[in-house]
Amino acid sequence: MARIGFIGLGNMGLPMAQNLLKAGHSVQGFDMSQVQVDALAGSGGTAAASAKAAATGAEIVITMLPAGQHVREVYLGAGGVLSAVAAGTLLIDSSTIDVESARAVASAAAAKGLAMLDAPVSGGTGGAQAGTLTFMVGGPDDAFARGKPILETMGKTIVHAGGAGNGQAAKICNNMILGVSMIAVSEAFVLAEKLGLDAQKLFDISSKSSGQCWSMTSYCPVPGPVPASPANRDYQAGFTAAMMLKDLKLAQDAAKAAGADTPLGADAAKVYGRFVEAGEGARDFSGVIRYIRGI
Repeated sequence: MARIGFIGLGNMGLPMAQNLLKAGHSVQGFDMSQVQVDALAGSGGTAAASAKAAATGAEIVITMLPAGQHVREVYLGAGGVLSAVAAGTLLIDSSTIDVESARAVASAAAAKGLAMLDAPVSGGTGGAQAGTLTFMVGGPDDAFARGKPILETMGKTIVHAGGAGNGQAAKICNNMILGVSMIAVSEAFVLAEKLGLDAQKLFDISSKSSGQCWSMTSYCPVPGPVPASPANRDYQAGFTAAMMLKDLKLAQDAAKAAGADTPLGADAAKVYGRFVEAGEGARDFSGVIRYIRGI
């Protein structure tokens, strides 16, 4: 079993760390919230007083942080992870951040002889709790081979997307598809309502024909057709609209840097931007149908 330092014990990080504990690993964790650190300790982990303390002595360091600036600070800052870990430590960043930051941190780690993976996730808080996350992983082949068994204790699908930064590239491309498709599905249900077509009837037809997609069949934005979808819980968040907006903005930044034309992705970012500006950022992203309805 491995000695793991876990930095970032939020809504995703804490259940991920708890699944590592359930698998028999030793986990020392740090978060800016003492409540979250105490929750880890209550699950059998060890509380660390700082990010550096969490990383010290670890064979593997995992981070789950809000944005690229936080990842850069935790790894590259004074007293950061790169200054705390011993040679041979494997670094895994599961934050969703910009590709440039992921590659910059990986390059700095490589310069110190450390292997690093960028391994953002899909699956939301439910997947984190159930250990069924999808990990999209960028980094060297040998580092991926070493990290995969650890990721498998927290996820169900582990995909090596290529070199450093490619995990982040895969994540933002995937979530751009998701953001666009959820808006399209929501627009279709709102149009159906106005045309007098029952939502269940539209679902029964589209879920078995060419309109079928994950946003329709697994996360339907209207109550009823998919009992597990947030629409049946007043859009209580599994993945917030604010987080979707963050990912769509990352995709647009990457598209601009790469010279890629993504007009639907740009429009989706604008729609979610207005939804969040209306005070709905904490609601599930599928609640965008409320904005489309004019609520």
